[in-house]
Amino acid sequence: MQRYHLLPSSLVLLILLVACTMGCIQSIACKPRIRRENIVVYEVSASIDQCPTIIEENSPIVLRYKTPYFRASAGVVMPPVPRNETWVVGWIQACTQMEFYNTYGDIGMSSWELPELREGRVKAISDSDGVSYPWYGNTTETVTLTGPTSKPSRLTVSMNDNFYPSVTWAVPISNSNTPMLTHITRDQSFITWLVAMNSVTKERIVLQTVRWRMRVDIAVDPDMPLGSRASLVGRPYQEQPHILNYQEPIPPNALGRPNANDAQVLMWRPRRGAPLVVIPPK
Repeated sequence: MQRYHLLPSSLVLLILLVACTMGCIQSIACKPRIRRENIVVYEVSASIDQCPTIIEENSPIVLRYKTPYFRASAGVVMPPVPRNETWVVGWIQACTQMEFYNTYGDIGMSSWELPELREGRVKAISDSDGVSYPWYGNTTETVTLTGPTSKPSRLTVSMNDNFYPSVTWAVPISNSNTPMLTHITRDQSFITWLVAMNSVTKERIVLQTVRWRMRVDIAVDPDMPLGSRASLVGRPYQEQPHILNYQEPIPPNALGRPNANDAQVLMWRPRRGAPLVVIPPK
């Protein structure tokens, strides 16, 4: 104490400043932080049901078809979440390619299109439910962890997706109800990410990436009676999804509005003449 008092006042201030600074640095360094290497992912699965697309001819107005389900599931062990932090673990999905054509003989075809994707202006469009952006959904698809938590949290997140649309038997811009539909072709690709995200800072950690594709090819004879017009052609079962051994980055358009359902537009493309917008984007 005696020696301390003999030190010049300027040196005493410097020592105190250094001590305080080191204390702050130590405090920051010791604060727990969630990183990819601290997260365990296990039992990741992704599959498409091994059954053919079902065709429904119950309505004199529309044909309906129901594809098998894509299903994804994963177990995750998250490290303890620090105080004042909230993390969400779940599935984010985006459409990366879509061809959806309904042909009406030699008259023309209708097509559901995603203009920005079709023209190459974006790489992907969100396939969120339209409410839970950026997540695919907010039931089994996500789990929320609010800090502080004192020990690791074990959780499971799962999702499923399929197509169940209606296609008019008659030309969609016609006043006639005469069946003219001759073919349905659909080919759509998706990327599905398993992600941990800080709800406040929006920091995202991609844990797993899955690519999958759904294809539909239906031949239709409009002259046949209702109930026996349509049949599947081509492969009866879907190609199984690919769980990648590397992580793909998430494009900005996969995280926010609009989602694919709101961005799509129904076009009529006649064999002769200019295309016409039947249903604009929302």
